[in-house]
Amino acid sequence: MKKVFIDGSEGTTGLRIFERFEKRDDIELLKIPSELRKDPAEIRKYINASDVTFLCLPDAAAREAVTYVENDRVILIDTSTAHRTETGWAYGYPELSAAHREAVRNGKRIAVPGCHATGFITLIYPLVASGVMPKDYPVSSFSLTGYSGGGKKMIAEYEGTERKAELDAPRQYGLSQMHKHLKEMKAVTGLERDPLFSPIVADYYSGMLVSVPLYADLLNGKPSPEEIHRLYESHFAGERFVKVMPFGAEAETGNFLGSNNCSGWDGIQIFVTGNQERILVSSRFDNLGKGASGAAIQCLNLVLGCDEVKGLNL
Repeated sequence: MKKVFIDGSEGTTGLRIFERFEKRDDIELLKIPSELRKDPAEIRKYINASDVTFLCLPDAAAREAVTYVENDRVILIDTSTAHRTETGWAYGYPELSAAHREAVRNGKRIAVPGCHATGFITLIYPLVASGVMPKDYPVSSFSLTGYSGGGKKMIAEYEGTERKAELDAPRQYGLSQMHKHLKEMKAVTGLERDPLFSPIVADYYSGMLVSVPLYADLLNGKPSPEEIHRLYESHFAGERFVKVMPFGAEAETGNFLGSNNCSGWDGIQIFVTGNQERILVSSRFDNLGKGASGAAIQCLNLVLGCDEVKGLNL
């Protein structure tokens, strides 16, 4: 039985990871007393007593926690932004390629992707890797998310009894084009330009819809929507967490794509829509599932050598 410690177990992601271990018989959770959860000496002790430690912390605290490791046995799975593009850290998206899966499976340091980044990279990585999208393509994207992605503070704002009226409508943010996920969105996909990225938070708890519009004539070979769809099917063939939806599936919901349809589910869906000139590719998932704690558990399963879907909802 592997010993697992969650550093930051009282945050949104940490709590969800903790909840997912309730029915597992292959994990012994090391539980730090609440009053000691910010004591560096105690944290150091628990990290080095574990086989696997999840870092569910702000970036600076995650970087500091790494310095506490004294036992070479300890595997770190970091859910923060701190190490996603750092040398020596595996990027925790196994479905991207065989190399990504092996890096996670054999890794001692694993960085879980960001939620917006997960949706974006799902769409862009196969296009760049196949050569269909030039690396200098001017990519733009928007992402609609539930308010749980903002953590405890934002959840409290939206669920408060006397909240501001502006919370009743969707709100765009990241207006400076300096969103913290942009670095990994560019680096992991191989793009040469930072994407133009517009995230939007709305009045629902969880679920995310990321979309990228494409001009067909700026893509190599000027592919049709059907050809893009087949490219995704080929790239993600056999993957259980990534589901390429049937071409034209959006018609079943009146040509609307809801952003909360995947709440509570740990996979991710891909839709290809548009026409011969302008193609829209979209990914839909739970920002707390494949976009956070679900992805972290999938990485743990790979590290432990058990079924990737163990303890997850597919």
